[in-house]
Amino acid sequence: MRKNTSMAIIASIVVVIIGLAYFTAKPILNNLQLGLDLRGGLHVVLMADEKEGQEVTTDTIQKAIGVLRNRIDSLGVKEPIIYPQGKNRIVIELAGVNDPEQAVNIIKNTAQLEFRDESGKILVTGKDLKDAQASPGTGGQGPSVNLEFNAEGTKLFAAATAANVGKRIAIVIDDQVISAPNVNGVIPSGQAEISGGFADAEEAQNLAVLLRSGALPVSFSIMEKRTVGPTLGLDSLNLSVKAAVVGLIAILLFMIGYYLLPGLVASISMVLYSILVLGTMASLGSVLTLPGIAGFVLSIGMAVDANIIIYEHIKEELRFGKTLKAAIEAGFARAFWTIFDSNLTTLIAAVVLIWFGTGPIKGFAVTLSIGIVASMLVALTFTRYLLVLCADITKKNKLYGV
Repeated sequence: MRKNTSMAIIASIVVVIIGLAYFTAKPILNNLQLGLDLRGGLHVVLMADEKEGQEVTTDTIQKAIGVLRNRIDSLGVKEPIIYPQGKNRIVIELAGVNDPEQAVNIIKNTAQLEFRDESGKILVTGKDLKDAQASPGTGGQGPSVNLEFNAEGTKLFAAATAANVGKRIAIVIDDQVISAPNVNGVIPSGQAEISGGFADAEEAQNLAVLLRSGALPVSFSIMEKRTVGPTLGLDSLNLSVKAAVVGLIAILLFMIGYYLLPGLVASISMVLYSILVLGTMASLGSVLTLPGIAGFVLSIGMAVDANIIIYEHIKEELRFGKTLKAAIEAGFARAFWTIFDSNLTTLIAAVVLIWFGTGPIKGFAVTLSIGIVASMLVALTFTRYLLVLCADITKKNKLYGV
């Protein structure tokens, strides 16, 4: 009875995994974002406008790069390539931008926010801004942008409204008056609203992105703007994918040929592992680059290593005379810390690359990190469960191949 139940469960699991692989493959692949090296994208060169009394230095360019990166991240563009060129230029490369013109406009705008009284005196500036969020507007109200100041900005804004009760305070962005509401009373909360003048909710959202990411230290003009193709070309992409598929198949065949039934269990686990990794990347909006494909293949190798370590420990336990189920439990227990330690050290290195890396390097690290976590979960839980079910089926005190 127990044997039949275990066989039915195994058969059901195999059918479910095959179904998952079949029905999720197309949606996952369609939702995976490809990097510049695989898909191409937008290439923009910005040049800093050096005005009288405003010298452009290396520090100025580095500050501008930080602001630009925040803006691009707010647009939802993953893993942009941004780097200085010469003394006063910045090169930006973005993959998968749906509206290049909108992206360029948001990138290059200076976004200097100022609150001025009726005489033109500057009362509060954007440097004291803590947050800016767009609101679509309700009850007939048009879209707006809600502002929140930091502690210093809250004090300044409260003093500004106290000194201008009954008067207007103009909200100015890049020397253009956006709105000039009348001050009805002191506002001590450090919150303000920019309303009116927005064509739609998207325009309000774009302004919120600019204000939230901060003002550029200098203004920039566009030196070059063009669409670029994949840096590696379609042939390189196809060869890389083919190499990854061939490598995966070779690993699965080796596991089945050497470990037989446990090798088949490991192969089933590898299919589930692949679905988890690619599905997670697609759901998180991670960008897949060629180094990312390399990270995926490397994590597959680490997942296979985990299974080999487990199986060899099970072999040792069986040689000590333990029953099959006892050997499986002991094998997993002995292998756990070896697998955990090796994966943890690799994961730490991957996190460091994510934190400090950019572009393809970050893509490699993200894919590797997801793969490491998925391989540990699959090897230590799913593979273990399948082996226990297999132990219920066999009459002998061993598994074929172990």
